[in-house]
Amino acid sequence: MPKGKLPKRYNTIVMPLILSLLMTSVVSAISIVRAQGLTARALAMWPSAWALSWAIAFPVLLLVLPVVKRVTAVIVEM
Repeated sequence: MPKGKLPKRYNTIVMPLILSLLMTSVVSAISIVRAQGLTARALAMWPSAWALSWAIAFPVLLLVLPVVKRVTAVIVEM
């Protein structure tokens, strides 16, 4: 194992962690800007909106990712 890298077994946590961080930041930003416009108030609201979105999305991803992998395997040739 190269220095500074986590063992392969952590992939099931790290991948949904990164995915949930990226997706919730984008989706919450779009939602806030769409509802409030691109204002200082909207930018101030974004961190709390993102934190709430992420707190929900990460556990949901951990639960649904195995199902999504199975459905994907049915649809896509491996």
